[in-house]
Amino acid sequence: MPVSLESLPLPWSIGLFCACALIIGVVGTRLTHVVDDLADRTGLGEAIAGALLLGATTSLSGSVLSIAASLEGQAELAVSNAVGGIAVQTLFLTVADMFLRRVNLEHAAASIGNMMQGSLLVCMLGLILVGTFSPEWTFWSVHPITPILVVAYIYGLHIVDKAQAAPMWQPARTRETREDVPDEEAQQRSLVSLWFAFLTMALILGVSGWLLQRSATVISQETGLGQVAVGVLLTSVTTSLPELVTSVAAVRRGALTLAVGGIIGGNAYDTLFTAMSDVAYRQGSVYHAVSDETLLWVAISMVMTGVLIMGLIRREKHGPGYIGFESMTIIGLYVAGVVMVIFGGAASG
Repeated sequence: MPVSLESLPLPWSIGLFCACALIIGVVGTRLTHVVDDLADRTGLGEAIAGALLLGATTSLSGSVLSIAASLEGQAELAVSNAVGGIAVQTLFLTVADMFLRRVNLEHAAASIGNMMQGSLLVCMLGLILVGTFSPEWTFWSVHPITPILVVAYIYGLHIVDKAQAAPMWQPARTRETREDVPDEEAQQRSLVSLWFAFLTMALILGVSGWLLQRSATVISQETGLGQVAVGVLLTSVTTSLPELVTSVAAVRRGALTLAVGGIIGGNAYDTLFTAMSDVAYRQGSVYHAVSDETLLWVAISMVMTGVLIMGLIRREKHGPGYIGFESMTIIGLYVAGVVMVIFGGAASG
């Protein structure tokens, strides 16, 4: 007789959660090599490949989780998983920064593509807030801001691509600057085999995200943790493990633009989790079904992204602890947000 995943005992659910986390981490490690080679073979470049391929695919487990949660009416889990993922993935850039000891990552990986994608991300997060504070209008239970988010993302990527193809200005080159130069070995790899590996790993990440949502629901119910706490502190961190692994792996490979572009591009894509969740959420507008705790993380993510863009523009070579001022600020913002979720949630409960 088949056993429902929702009826699993808590220890089994925790075990399933950890197993999925391990799978996501291992697949994410391999994925960065495939995407880096695809960037060279297709001519997309690391910044765009980071957004379209690495960012979207490593986010696949998170998007599946948010959609599955919305279909079951768990709006808080769906949206907090999305915005919590954006925050923790930005935090992961500080970890990758620590692996580049000779100079700050934001200095070496500065590119117009990454800065444009960061600006797009701020706009997308702002649109989510606009949807939240706008009238609760829906058409077939979909809020008008949802199609606007999708159009804004597609048009934003078009602008990023044009800015890279014909830049009106470029970051000043220094000895530490690493430009996106195609790898000669990647040119020898079969494009068919690269795409096959890419799609296979994307499927694995998607299934892992679905299983994570099931186990996270049990953990939330059995432990008494709220959906926001589970979304921000558990599922978003777990589904973001590929971004941590791939950004560190990309830095160690010397693909610095890919490391930053994968995070920022993935974050911009992750804002679409909210749009997907709104379509899947049949009780009305998902933007109006979330609490102030979730909206707090939207605001924190906006500030973290703004600080990151400032770091890419300032391009500080060295800072405290081998990381720049922006990395220190991002760490402080994330820790403050976690403290507010834990103690704020306890106080409100």
